[in-house]
Amino acid sequence: MLPIKEILDADVVIAGGGIGGLMAAVAAARAGASTVVLEKAHTKRSGSGAGGNDHFACYIPEVHGDLATAREAILGSLVGGDQDRDVLDASLMRSREVVDMWHSWGINMKPRGDWLFEGHAFPGRPRAFLKYDGSNQKKVLTAQALRAGAVIVNHSPVLELLPVPGGMGGVLALDTSEEKPSFRIVRAKAVILATGNPCRLFVSANTPGLMFNIGVCPACTGESIAQFWRVGGALVGMDRGYRHAGPRYSSRCGKATWLGVYRYPDGSPIGPFTTVPSRETSDITGDIWNSSFSDLMVNGTGPAIMDCGGASEDDLKHMLWAMGCEGLTGFLAQMKQEGVDPGRHGVVFGQYEPHGIRGIEINPETGTNLPGVYAVGDHVGNFRTNIGGAAVFGLISGEQAASYAAGASPCQDVENSPWARERMAYYSTFAGRSSGATWQECNHAIQQILTDFAAPGPHKVRSASLLKSGLKFIGDMRRRVDAELCTPTAHELMRASETLAIMDMGEIMIRCALERKESRGNMQRSDYPFTNPMLNGQFIRIVNGENGPEISWRPIHR
Repeated sequence: MLPIKEILDADVVIAGGGIGGLMAAVAAARAGASTVVLEKAHTKRSGSGAGGNDHFACYIPEVHGDLATAREAILGSLVGGDQDRDVLDASLMRSREVVDMWHSWGINMKPRGDWLFEGHAFPGRPRAFLKYDGSNQKKVLTAQALRAGAVIVNHSPVLELLPVPGGMGGVLALDTSEEKPSFRIVRAKAVILATGNPCRLFVSANTPGLMFNIGVCPACTGESIAQFWRVGGALVGMDRGYRHAGPRYSSRCGKATWLGVYRYPDGSPIGPFTTVPSRETSDITGDIWNSSFSDLMVNGTGPAIMDCGGASEDDLKHMLWAMGCEGLTGFLAQMKQEGVDPGRHGVVFGQYEPHGIRGIEINPETGTNLPGVYAVGDHVGNFRTNIGGAAVFGLISGEQAASYAAGASPCQDVENSPWARERMAYYSTFAGRSSGATWQECNHAIQQILTDFAAPGPHKVRSASLLKSGLKFIGDMRRRVDAELCTPTAHELMRASETLAIMDMGEIMIRCALERKESRGNMQRSDYPFTNPMLNGQFIRIVNGENGPEISWRPIHR
């Protein structure tokens, strides 16, 4: 058995030090709860918000008037889609509070002197994405969490939740600060899950041999979804998949920051919304017809080209500044090095591999079906506004978890519970082997299985025979992993734990995809080619019950 390096006690423990996790730490600590943040990397440079952001979904009353205006703008955007309206409204109602808070801390939410809403919008319609300079956001939020009294433990990814009868007893984590792996236990009354987007599930669309060349943070693999699932947590929308887009081969998100027009190679616009560059709206064609970047390659009319030609000098400078705010500094440096001038040169765009399948079901207070467990960020299944939602619900979750912990009894011996001992023994097996399969082999295998048998569209179809074959191969793979996976160092065990989570999420996704006996959006079934209107406005909900997976349907809250 690997050694336990230390045992910490807290009222609230937070898994993940991204935007949501750090905001939760500020709120929980300010509410008087002893708070520990466990971060896989380092909170100053981790997660999908590591380099910055420049769009923050929010409701500013003096700009939007009533809440419905901001809500409808978000629901009509790329991140709108299916989400519970009561959860969305709960986020929007407190978004102004968080925006003001961030601005007072030194994250510039008014970089042009006043509220500036740009991108992800239709011409002439209300806009809900605030343009801001998030280049320093992780540094600032880390400082605020520490100032509030939270304890941050970097290089310590969470491996498992540790439930106790009637509640939560804490988490099992891994210490990766040294070469030899060891465990860390945090005994806590409440747990906030904030580990971000599930990614690395599918083969990289642009560079299949480069596993980490993906649009979002490659270390964000949504481990909290798998950990939550293992102890009976409820998930929604897990049959879905989302494919972002951006420059081909150098996979970087941020397409709404590009102010140009998507064009065919002959120069004609791909969509009807924008014919000249617009910094106010960008070209929303990429949001409305998100598959266009793939469609044009398949039907031979592509590639899709981002054309910023005709934009004013000031607008081009504004765009390049905004890219820096969003953390695209490496891409900017590459363009400069290669002599690429976006005002004169078109940039070929492409659709990236699927990621961000839905996840944990929350209520408007970020609570889950497990007492004492809260969830925020991109791995939430019934809500999505990216960084804005993560920040606001981070604040709310910290308040709620602190309040819950104030009335809960501590668990003093959770490290000796049967579940904790079983899981520590499981991970220790991999670390104790002197030879065997690497985590990379495991990750590539699960990516290939899911890409071949369960990938969402476009230009990919599912069927019962394909999905069941994928489920069978995942079962085979589990047996091989248990028998052969070898992780002699802490870093390798960390990557292996990510891959184990990916394997769990792949199985969950396939089970839910089998349940969806219809074709809808990018979820196409060859054996059910029609859309069933009886399933409009419905989520697939799955729980790991005492007798195995329990799947049901529930209405999306309108």
